[in-house]
Amino acid sequence: MPLRNYLPKSVSTALFGDRDRWGTVADQNDPMWKDWLFRLEEIYRATQRSGIGKLVNNAGYPVLRRVDLSGKVVLEIGPGDLPHTPHWNGKPSRYIAVDQSGEFLQVTTKKLGDIDCETILVDESAFSLPLEDHSVDVVLTFYNLEHLTPLDTYLAELRRVLRPDGVLVGCVPAEGGLAWGIGRRLTTYRWFAANTKIDLMKVICWGHPNFADDIVSQLDRHFQRSLIEYWPMRLPSIDANLVLSFVYLPRASRSDRGRE
Repeated sequence: MPLRNYLPKSVSTALFGDRDRWGTVADQNDPMWKDWLFRLEEIYRATQRSGIGKLVNNAGYPVLRRVDLSGKVVLEIGPGDLPHTPHWNGKPSRYIAVDQSGEFLQVTTKKLGDIDCETILVDESAFSLPLEDHSVDVVLTFYNLEHLTPLDTYLAELRRVLRPDGVLVGCVPAEGGLAWGIGRRLTTYRWFAANTKIDLMKVICWGHPNFADDIVSQLDRHFQRSLIEYWPMRLPSIDANLVLSFVYLPRASRSDRGRE
């Protein structure tokens, strides 16, 4: 059981935001949320591409070495500038990049070079993929599942397109864990206070609606767990770590189980 469930309300709010007050679905008309979206690239560049932020992000990518991408059809949710390519094991035959931003998809396409690439621009409010059932070998999702709501809808769609012998691999921050909450107060929170008028602990309720332990529970419902790795302490606890990396396999269908 995560320690946040035992914290006083004032402490929990300071670490993870007042979710009872603000909920987990963004108010699209909120001025702070609009400012957050407008400055997202600046925020990411300032807090995630250098120093401790970069170190933490990079900790999640090595899990990709466990998956053979050679000749595979790969689907990635929110690929950005593909920071995980140094950890690729093999070269995909086709890459399907899915994002809500056409600008980010252009960056992805340029980075992929001569790899056959298809881009899909999606609407967060009605997530569906124009792909056939069981048409993808590998699904990648790095630092994305914490943002997606309702998460169950996204995972069901990923399960639909993944082949029976496919694999889902990725990572999430240990959002909702004590180490993550304290670390944010000591780093990103200070940057926001010094450089913006955004109340980080308000918009984080909308930007990170899903806690890491809840994400794992949902993944376990939709897929078969193969591996979860914790960083940096390796202990199986979201409170003692900052990143959870994972590998999941499709669950056998009822008909498949009946033949076993």
